[in-house]
Amino acid sequence: MSETGRAEPHQVHYVTIHGKRRAYVKEGEGPVVLLLHGLACDHRTWEPVIDALAEKYTVIAPDLLGHGLSDKPRADYTLGGYANGMRDLLTVLGYDKATVVGHSFGGGVAMQFGYQFPERTERVMLVATGGLGPQVTPFIRLIQAPGWETAMCLLTLPGLRHVETAGLRALGAVGGPLRPLTRDLPEIAAIIDSWQDRGTRYAIRHLVRAVIDWRGQVVTMADRAYLTEAMPMAVVWGREDQVIPVSHASNAAEIAPGARVEVIDDAGHFPHKSDPERFVRLLDDFISTTEPARYNRARWRRLLLAGPTSSVTPLTSVRSPGASA
Repeated sequence: MSETGRAEPHQVHYVTIHGKRRAYVKEGEGPVVLLLHGLACDHRTWEPVIDALAEKYTVIAPDLLGHGLSDKPRADYTLGGYANGMRDLLTVLGYDKATVVGHSFGGGVAMQFGYQFPERTERVMLVATGGLGPQVTPFIRLIQAPGWETAMCLLTLPGLRHVETAGLRALGAVGGPLRPLTRDLPEIAAIIDSWQDRGTRYAIRHLVRAVIDWRGQVVTMADRAYLTEAMPMAVVWGREDQVIPVSHASNAAEIAPGARVEVIDDAGHFPHKSDPERFVRLLDDFISTTEPARYNRARWRRLLLAGPTSSVTPLTSVRSPGASA
């Protein structure tokens, strides 16, 4: 029995687009919800919420190119490239529009999708997303460091990898005052386990180079956040996130005042796994109480010409949600 209560994992389907095989899970019927996983993860990160969402929605959870069961070619691993891939996947599957939900790096893809294809985006939900501030865990910064590839070749050798991942999973079960630090270690173990594959390491390294430098996150939504005036947006974070600080959530309220911001207590970088029932309620409420965006070229043009209503500054200083100014 899986941690989601299912006897078997969800069935994985495959489709070849531009000569590259892409894996995805599709469940349910109704309005389309596209779930985009984060860096070095795959569709399985959404296992705890897929069945509940599928009671009302068509849920599509792909493995992004270079991840999971999808191909890992020498290819375009930029945010724009991933957004194009998701447009093409929806097209092949016969869907015109979707509510796009992105976790961590997948949040960056979701933002890019909404920016590139507003006519196909009904709403955007960002979960512990990148793009709202420069800070990020050193664990991710190290991926672009010289010697990372060599180090991973050694650290993911069968015997050593098994010891490492078993230790991380054991620490992940530790409760008490250390819980905020150990909560997400089983996810880290799964990521390290996936790095035994050379193609995965190649994809992750090139992906990270596109969005992070030695100072932290490079990509930001600050200069385009004003476009959310034409598109419902929600932001969800775990209060104990050790990968991307929860303080970044307050930036969403500053640069996109119309966005809903929810912080889940007793959750880390994977709030959809820490508290799946609440996450499903939040997403369902977001979809049920907002009208889907309807693309109007004239309105989009006016927004682009007007630009931000206030000057855009780099997101280098952040406050915790609820903190006083």
